[in-house]
Amino acid sequence: MRTKPLSLTSLLAFVVCGLLLAAAPAFAQPELSIDDCAKCHEQQPAEVEEAGAKHKTDTDCLGCHTGHRPSSPNNIPECSMCHEGTPHYELANCMSCHNPHQPLRVVLQGDLKAECLTCHTEQNEELVANPSKHTDVACNLCHSDTHGNIPQCSECHESHAPTQTQQDCFICHDVHMPLVLEYPDTTPNIHCAACHQTAYDQLMASKTKHHDVACVACHATKHKTVPACSDCHDLPHAEGIHAKFPECGSCHNTGHDLNNFAK
Repeated sequence: MRTKPLSLTSLLAFVVCGLLLAAAPAFAQPELSIDDCAKCHEQQPAEVEEAGAKHKTDTDCLGCHTGHRPSSPNNIPECSMCHEGTPHYELANCMSCHNPHQPLRVVLQGDLKAECLTCHTEQNEELVANPSKHTDVACNLCHSDTHGNIPQCSECHESHAPTQTQQDCFICHDVHMPLVLEYPDTTPNIHCAACHQTAYDQLMASKTKHHDVACVACHATKHKTVPACSDCHDLPHAEGIHAKFPECGSCHNTGHDLNNFAK
């Protein structure tokens, strides 16, 4: 049986199919690997390596950038693709503070307050419940430039005494409610003297037992606490004397200048 010769059309069809099959690998979309990124993007992998935090340990470039331009024109992901569930993650423009390749190196620009308070709710409650000038300023007026920065109080405030340090300020003042002065019973008298110099000088000059008593033993725990003399001394005189002079200070002046009897 004789084979029927191929027509010119059929022959051309076979040739075209063969060429297409031979060229198929050349048209296949290549797959990206993590090693490909650094071939062009030197800075970003270096940043991740230095301080990528969980963006280094829990994911990689392709975990966020699921494709590459031009075939994937929107290959910069939304942060909400992974981060959700708290008010902080609902803020717009994450990258105004966060470099996604070093996410915990937070840079603060502009006047920020609402943004900070999405995480630091306790500090906000203190500021609102105890109004002061600190309540009215942006958080990054103090915590400037870099997240976690703790400034020196002396950057804005003159210290009560030249010898006082930052830690001395914290003995009495909480920075988010600075007008609520509370202090431990170990507070030395010299810190009180920074503001109450006259009372301190009188106490140091006194020859009475009050000379050796700490300021905070009488003015305990909270600033402006003024005890009754009877808290320690009960009623030491005859009943008639107390009836005639109900105020101890009528005779004894103040606890700092105890025996400077009034005339």
